[in-house]
Formats: sequence, C-alpha cells, structure tokens
Amino acid sequence: MPWELDSDRPIYTQLMEQIELKVCAGLYPPGGRLPPVRELAREAAVNPNTMQRALAGLEESGLLYTRRTSGRFVTENQDMIRAVKSRLVREHTRDFLNKMGRLGFTHPEILEAVSSLMEENKNE
Repeated sequence: MPWELDSDRPIYTQLMEQIELKVCAGLYPPGGRLPPVRELAREAAVNPNTMQRALAGLEESGLLYTRRTSGRFVTENQDMIRAVKSRLVREHTRDFLNKMGRLGFTHPEILEAVSSLMEENKNE
C-alpha cells in the first residue's frame, strides 16, 4: 500500500490515517513491530520528525505502544482495532455519500450503484 499524501492537509495527520489503514488492512498486524521511524519516513518521503509526530499521535490514541529498547508495536487490543475500523468505515462512507450527493445521486440510486458494483466484484 503506497503512501499517498496531498498538500491540502497536515502531513502528520495524513500519515496517522495511512498507518491506521495499514493496521486495519493487516499490513502491520496486532502485536507486530513497526519499521523504525527513519525507514518509515524514507518510505513516505517525509521528514523523520514529521513521521515521529504521527507515531506519537498514534501512541497517544493507544493504537501503538513503545518498548524502550525494541521499538514501536501495534496494540493487540482487538477492541481498539475494531473501533478504528468502525471509525474509518463511517468517515469513508460519509465522504462517499457526500460526493455522490454533490453529483446529484439520490439515496436509492446510490444503493443501486453500490449493489451493482458489489455483484460485479463478486464475480471477479
């Protein structure tokens, strides 16, 4: 999953969101160790201080924790991970619905489009 950053929002918040996505997708599994800050910063093409700020924010939220000499790890608390997934689902769905509404789609049309796409994907 590549790092996708845009210039319209603070980079550290986008990094936090993308790390959350990677945790939810299982790229960083529960209890798993994250790569070092400098390696993550290099992958994302950001300053290590910016990456450090994002990781500190995720530690404050409880999604990550630090072992002094071993590095940063993803929480093993499944309730925490489910809560993050639930929040992300709501945010992404709300964004999608807002965009579809701006395009002039009604709720029934949106449901029909989603249902149709789900059927197409099921057959792939």
